[in-house]
This record gives sequence, structure tokens and C-alpha cells, in this order.
Amino acid sequence: MKLAETRDGPARDDLASDIAALAPWFHNIDLGGIETAPDHFLGDYPRAKFAGFAHALPRDLAGKSVLDIGCNAGFYSIEMKRRGAARVVGIDSDERYLAQARLASAALGFDGIEFRNLDVYQVAALGERFDLVIFMGVLYHLRHPLLALDLIREHVADDLLLFQTMQQGSDAVAEVPEDHPFFMPGTFEKPRYFDDPGYPKMHFIEHRYADDWSNWWAPNRAGSAAMLRAAGFAIVANPEPEVFLCRTAPVPYAQLGPAAVYPTKGEPRA
Repeated sequence: MKLAETRDGPARDDLASDIAALAPWFHNIDLGGIETAPDHFLGDYPRAKFAGFAHALPRDLAGKSVLDIGCNAGFYSIEMKRRGAARVVGIDSDERYLAQARLASAALGFDGIEFRNLDVYQVAALGERFDLVIFMGVLYHLRHPLLALDLIREHVADDLLLFQTMQQGSDAVAEVPEDHPFFMPGTFEKPRYFDDPGYPKMHFIEHRYADDWSNWWAPNRAGSAAMLRAAGFAIVANPEPEVFLCRTAPVPYAQLGPAAVYPTKGEPRA
């Protein structure tokens, strides 16, 4: 289905029916004058969100490959295709989201995007690396968030990572020592670094957050940055407190041995 076909007549009616059949939508996408979630509680989401950091990404992705992890209805996959990406793969573990993404991309004429049912822990199964990996709005839903970042670095990230997560606590980023002392010098007192609002923290959400049982974690800004560095990503831009653009970098302490053993197949990090 091409965009021109959605403007009027039976094709428009069919599209509206298809959109309704796949409701509810979390991504509000304009499909030729028909919006998928016009009453979204966050407004024109995620378009309004993207407007705040779109400038941090390369405008021309010609010849580049993109992996969109947790692609939902495909908004970011479509936007990367708009920028000329040669190959775009979106993965999600929810079949309804994937159906939404296929409908949206087809309605806008972007038939070349590949959507697959995989979760972040299965990225090694893709068997390829990507110039840009998008990992937005997923980390806080994971029981094992650092494992997810490790697997992305190990198996699919070749250059850039666009990362976003829900954050709570301070936006401050404190300086922390390279080696934490067991006690404050000359005392038996615990170090005070951990009480600093800007110390890297992960808040664990035992119960529901915003009526969603799958919201498990909310790092502060320093915590997000520290986890990214620990997984082998160098932060090159932080256009919004919760949005980070990173490049692959050496994994800290890798020369001392693997941080963990992950029973998954795929090519090792470069």
C-alpha cells in the first residue's frame, strides 16, 4: 500500500480499519492523514520526542545498516529509512507491535524494512553487525539490563548506539574514584560517595510503575552513563538527559577476562 492510496476513497477506509484492528498503538504515526494514536497521553509521541534529539544523528545514512531493538510500531525504523539507510531491521517480541510496524511502513511506502520477532537477549541470532543500533525505551522493562547492553556490544553494535531509558533521581553526574576505598581514609566509616545524588544509581521498582508491571528499573542520569561505559560504549552526545549517542569502545577490564559467560552464539566483539 502506497501513501497516495491512503488519501481518500476505499483505500483510506481500509487503512483506518486496519489501524483500528491493531489498536491500541503506543506510537502515533501519521499515515497519510490518518494518525495511529491521536489521543496519546504523551501527545504526538514519539515524533515530539524525536524532535529533541534528531539533530544528534547523522542526517544521511546512505549505505548504512540500522538495527532497531524493541521497535514497537516502527517509528524509528521508518525515520532511519527516511534518512536513506540501506538496510533497516526492527525486532520486537510482541507480534501485535510487529504487525503495526509492517502496516505503518507499508502504508508509507517503506517496504524494505525487515521486522522480526526477537528480543534483545537474542540479538546474536541475527548473525550480523549494524552501523547504528537503536535501543530506546527498552532497558527499564528488562530483568537483566546490563546483560542486554553487553550482548548488544558483543554481537550487533559495529559503530553507533542510540540509547534512551526512563530515568529517576538526579540529573547530576558526580565524579567517582577509579578505585573505591573500603573505608574512608583513617576511619572505619563507609565511603560517602554512595549518598551523592549524582552517584550512578539504579532504582529497582518492585511493584508497578504507571500501572505497568514490566517497569523494573529506573537509573539516574549518572547510572545510565556508567552502564553504557561499563558495557563498552563511549558517550559522544547527550542531547537530552535520558538520551545518549554512543560509539563502540574497548570493554573495560576485558584484558583481565570475560565479565560474564553468556550462553549464546554469535561472532565475538571486534
